[in-house]
Parts: sequence; C-alpha cells; structure tokens
Amino acid sequence: MIYYKKYYVIRATFVLIGGVTVTGGEPLLQINFLLNLFKKLKEENIHTCIDTSGMVSLSSNVRQVLELTDLVLLDIKHIDENKCKELVGHSNKLELEFAKYLSNNNIPVWIRQVLVPGITDTKEDLIKLRNFISTLKNVEKIELLPYHDMGSYKWNKLGKKYELQNIRQANETDIAKAKDILGIS
Repeated sequence: MIYYKKYYVIRATFVLIGGVTVTGGEPLLQINFLLNLFKKLKEENIHTCIDTSGMVSLSSNVRQVLELTDLVLLDIKHIDENKCKELVGHSNKLELEFAKYLSNNNIPVWIRQVLVPGITDTKEDLIKLRNFISTLKNVEKIELLPYHDMGSYKWNKLGKKYELQNIRQANETDIAKAKDILGIS
C-alpha cells in the first residue's frame, strides 16, 4: 500500500501475523497521517513498526506516534557528527537524541547502520557506535547493512554526481570485522 502526500512516499507492509511496518522516504514527515493510522491499528491490536532515520524533532505528535509504536528500526547514518555532516549533509544530533528518547521511554529499537568501507567502518567509529549503543537500554538487535551501489544509476539518470562512486561495496569480511568490534554475532 502506498500513500502519496506532497512529495513523500510511505509504504506500509502488512504481515500475516498482524503487524504493519511503515517505511518511506521518512514516514515521520507524514506525522498526522501516521498518527491516525497507528491509532486505528492499535484499536485493532495490530503490531506497529516504523523504519526511520530519526532525523526529526521530537514534537508532541511524534511523541504520540511513538507511544503507539511497538518497534522502531532506527538507521544511524554515522556516529561521528562531523563525518555525518560530510556523508549526509547534516548533523547526527537529532537521530542520537531520538535514540535516547526511545531508550528513556522503553520503546524497543533495532539499530541499523549501513557499513560503507572507508566511511562508516573505521575501528574508532565502530567503537564509538558500540559505546553509544551500550548506553541504550532498549536495543533488541543491531543490524549492519552492507553498502552497495545498486542505486547509482538513478543519480546518473537524474544527471547528478553519485558521491560514493569510487567507494567499493562492503563484503563479508567487512561485516565480520565490524560485528567483531561491535560485539554482535
């Protein structure tokens, strides 16, 4: 199911066991729609999940949606603020505050990070990420997503420069090394 509003897309995946995962773009940018949807889903006792970057202010509506959320899949773009700015164009402060809010309110979270060789996989940064995650009391899972360049053609079609053009794709060795540093299996 896809809902269009302005220029954002929200995708809701319905699972046979009665759950809905809302992804995007960024679903929390459609906060009024999401609040109404989650209220209705909770009335039907349906499990709710949001896939988000957490790069939003914690407004009262966002907090209301999170009260109705059973699980958050949270992407941490980069643990280092300056490197995050270089990578995605803005600070990581909002996403880290978002993660702390989830922890303080005991909302279950899966932390996810794309492992980009030479950018998000340095030992120093992975140790910082591990140390940050260890301060959170609600992390159920940590996922490392290997970087790939399958979407680069889209940038070319739009006539835009693909900034990660010369970055190699992450491989099993990269993932194993990162998992070892993070202490996950």
